[in-house]
Amino acid sequence: MTARIRLLSENTINRIAAGEVIERPAAALRELVENALDAGAGRISVAIDGGGIDRIEVTDDGIGMSAEDLAMAVQRHATSKLDDEALIRITTLGFRGEALPSIGAAARLAITSRPRAGGDAHTISVEGGAVSAVSPAAGAVGTRVVVRDLFFATPARRKFLKSARAEAEAAAGAVRRLAFAAPGVAFRLEIDGRVEFDLPAQPLAARVSALLGADTAASLLNVNATRGDLALTGFAGAPTATRASAAAQTLIVNGRPVTDPVLRTAVRVAYRDVIMPGRHPVVVLFLTVPADALDVNVHPAKAEVRFQDSDAVRSLVIGGLGRALSGGAGEVAAPVGMRPQGSRMTLYPPRPPQPQPQAFAEARLAFDTAPAARVLPPPDRYHGPFTPPAAREFPLGAPVAQVLDTYIIAVAADGSLVLVDQHAAHERLTQEELRTQAEDGGVRSQPLLLPGVVDLPPADAARLLAHATELTALGLEIEAFGPGAILVRALPAALGAPDPGPLLRDLADELAEMGETTALAARLDSVLARMACHGSIRAGRRLAGPEMDALLRRMEATPRAATCSHGRPTFLKLSRAEIERLFGRR
Repeated sequence: MTARIRLLSENTINRIAAGEVIERPAAALRELVENALDAGAGRISVAIDGGGIDRIEVTDDGIGMSAEDLAMAVQRHATSKLDDEALIRITTLGFRGEALPSIGAAARLAITSRPRAGGDAHTISVEGGAVSAVSPAAGAVGTRVVVRDLFFATPARRKFLKSARAEAEAAAGAVRRLAFAAPGVAFRLEIDGRVEFDLPAQPLAARVSALLGADTAASLLNVNATRGDLALTGFAGAPTATRASAAAQTLIVNGRPVTDPVLRTAVRVAYRDVIMPGRHPVVVLFLTVPADALDVNVHPAKAEVRFQDSDAVRSLVIGGLGRALSGGAGEVAAPVGMRPQGSRMTLYPPRPPQPQPQAFAEARLAFDTAPAARVLPPPDRYHGPFTPPAAREFPLGAPVAQVLDTYIIAVAADGSLVLVDQHAAHERLTQEELRTQAEDGGVRSQPLLLPGVVDLPPADAARLLAHATELTALGLEIEAFGPGAILVRALPAALGAPDPGPLLRDLADELAEMGETTALAARLDSVLARMACHGSIRAGRRLAGPEMDALLRRMEATPRAATCSHGRPTFLKLSRAEIERLFGRR
């Protein structure tokens, strides 16, 4: 028996389209707000009930519609937003003419509009695809759209929705992203009768602060980069201000909020070496691309776009964020740290300068000189107090003590208390020094007086020897020394003289993770991070006053020094107000 082919009814076609375009209340709401923005609205008010399932209402003061335009607006593929049908150089948020008829096919839709150019207000309604006649109504200039009983006509779609609370959160997120994209437009959002925000038209920085909160906004860094006819602006969160998910990332392309995989990947790569795995940065980024180099017609919900030159876009985002994150530790906000309840802290006053400790500080922490003697005097040798430089001269302040032989306490000019993890901080300094040398032609090596022999599993030894030439460029000179043994002739000078065994074992693990097809250059930062960990001053190591001061000053001058190679913070900061709150004074 041969199956009969037949045309679907217009009503069924509209309901299918509704399932593609309006998959949840947030999608319907986004379409309506985009229409308001395209209409030139200066103020948009949004109200939802029951997660948007019961009611969605969007009111704007845009150009409005005449009775004739109102009748056309609910017809499929009717739009005022395309000058031609080539689908290039699209400069509006909407263009397909599918949103209103799709919503009307799945819900009860009512539209009231009055044109700004003059004339009376009119209204039209659509219920489950049935369109009413246009009739006179009362209404202000602009458009008011009310959607009720979303998916009442498509119950199969409705039963797959999440809870009202989850749908409300998704809807609020959609409005927030559009509010980011159009800071010059006033936005009001009301959920179940409760005002979430009521924002005036404002500068972008004020809009970001209002939507993200003052504390988060204070940790943001300016982003401004160009590449040919591409431009990237906005804000990037400091590595110390991360979130458990990517929900706080707002990516806007030509005024259109998107969840594009190219951009998300670029953000992840840019932050890969400065935040801990599993954490996500806060970003609000605006990418401007020539309209004819961007295809916005690749996703039913217009959530993704296609770039003509995705490699250039990726490079711009990674490079722009990298430059924003490259400031020293004093240029980014530090996380607030709280003393654990009941902890015991041993406080050591900084020891006075001695010839050898001072040489250690200059050679070990200033990477432009060769390593020198590393012998510290016994802790009971004191010859007077160490006087640090004036705190007002430095963002991280002046060191005053060492806690638990691991953390440096400093005081800034404003009275803030700074707590520095000496190993984490020096690890970042060492990695950045190695990176700079590698980019300048090769890491400086220090020949060993007596070459060391490291025994490894044969597979690890073979893996290291296969990359011997590349490792030589990183200051590590090795050669085979019998089955499963490696002879180490030189180490990177910046590392001092660590035991080469643990270093080689860690590097073998890193190369194993890379796989045979990945070039070492592609994972350069990861390899340098492994090296840096073995060349840094350790926790449990007592430091003299000049050593502590040298460490803080290097942190202020070193890119990405707010976090270590593993993404953990290198310092915590407590303001005077925060200290007073801890003691109940505020």
